[in-house]
Amino acid sequence: MLKVCVVGAGAIGGFLGTRLAAAGEASVAVLARGATLVALRDHGWRLQEGATLLQAPAATASDDPHALGPQDLIILTVKGQALPALAPTLAPLIAADTLVLPAMNGVPWWFSDGIAALGARPLESVDPGGGIAAAIPGRRVVGCVVHASAATAAPGITLHRMGRGLIIGEPAGGDSARVRALGALLTRAGFDVTCSQRIRYDIWYKLWGNMTMNPVSALTGATMDRVLDDALVRDFCSRAMAEAAAIGARIGCEVRESPEDRHAVTRRLGASKTSMLQDLEALRPLELDALIGAVREIGERVGVATPNCDALFGLTRLLGQVRGLYPQ
Repeated sequence: MLKVCVVGAGAIGGFLGTRLAAAGEASVAVLARGATLVALRDHGWRLQEGATLLQAPAATASDDPHALGPQDLIILTVKGQALPALAPTLAPLIAADTLVLPAMNGVPWWFSDGIAALGARPLESVDPGGGIAAAIPGRRVVGCVVHASAATAAPGITLHRMGRGLIIGEPAGGDSARVRALGALLTRAGFDVTCSQRIRYDIWYKLWGNMTMNPVSALTGATMDRVLDDALVRDFCSRAMAEAAAIGARIGCEVRESPEDRHAVTRRLGASKTSMLQDLEALRPLELDALIGAVREIGERVGVATPNCDALFGLTRLLGQVRGLYPQ
């Protein structure tokens, strides 16, 4: 049976892990800690979907990668800021043919690989010193975009709100047997899977849509509908999105929609709290670098000015520092 390890059992980790374990086609272990680890050991995976509680035993739950051993597939669902310290500790999970699926928000550490305009250096905003790339080489990675809303109702219990979309693909683009096989496994577990030949574009497109809503909502405490209802704030978001679109055009990720097109899609979500606002309210570290710090860094490398992104990053960074949720 396929050996899968979910690294980080928060909202998305619980969503993916429970459905994979319940499908019965893989042995799904989990690397977790604290109260979440205790809950998974005592009760297994638990996912609340409407009135239905989906449960499955956790094959092995541990805070020690050595106890879990080599895996066929590692699914990373931690916040981006946690990965630089975590990645070097994952070596016991990685065998010769292990695949790594980063189901994470924002720009991943491997994003600049193969883009001549960005040079050979890792992105310092998401992989300071290149430590993640050294621990998890790009050849092991299958890119991923998650289109789903979930929350942690209590340690070890995930609340699934909407969406089951997963887009996966080779970082270098094109088709591959390993992506098709992984897509089939995820489909059988109940996800709506798209095997993309342009996963880098898919990542940039999602980022283009949420890079402003997250920090603006954290700054203001407003739900997404209120952000869009304020014309001045909405126009500011549009200007920052235009900067990101200009960057995308320089790196092969051209966005053809307008910011207003995207705002119309976001408006359908109604009075929703973004993940960054939820983190702020729960006093969890802000996932700022992967969402907008990386946009600024890529803009600098390709010669696109980002005054609106700079302002948004600076204001949210200061908020995080004052609250103790972002490094000084």
